[in-house]
Amino acid sequence: MSVTAKKPLRADAARNRRLLIDTAADAFAAGGVDVALDDIARTAGVGIGTLYRHFPTREDLVLAVYAARVDDLAQRSDELAARPDSGEALHEWMREFVDFYAVKRGIIHLLRSMMNANHEPFDAIRAKLLHSADVVLAPAIAAGVIRADTSATELTRALGGICLASTQPDVDQVSMNLVDLIYDGLRYGIKA
Repeated sequence: MSVTAKKPLRADAARNRRLLIDTAADAFAAGGVDVALDDIARTAGVGIGTLYRHFPTREDLVLAVYAARVDDLAQRSDELAARPDSGEALHEWMREFVDFYAVKRGIIHLLRSMMNANHEPFDAIRAKLLHSADVVLAPAIAAGVIRADTSATELTRALGGICLASTQPDVDQVSMNLVDLIYDGLRYGIKA
């Protein structure tokens, strides 16, 4: 499984690749990982050959969707870390992490199977996710607005737990309420 190109893509090829990833993310979130690849290509406005040129297997597409969403979350953490209110920036990132899971929920079983078969492609993605969490967590700790004994690993595990436990129809509101509870817990016991 490879999600990185061996040589730089032409602008139109890069645009098509991103369009396929975004379309697949929406399709996976709505219908799960078994959605027809023909439907993804058609919705993206490209031929099935273009999809297979970029993603020879369904697993390649799933991994690319997951990696792209983590990249988006990492970029967002950089933007949020520049905000003056580091506590609110962290809180917003936490909510976006759980919102990002809507896509992952559609592909979680295949991702787990893929991780068990070959964890290597996921190591870099996981490292990027942890770094993303630390980018918004460290300033909040330094500002004294959350507990100093919190790590990026603990934070992402707690948020991941919310995501895995949120399987009911009212998942979005319940999940956000749980994020708010975790955020309140991070602020508990700090010296004002």
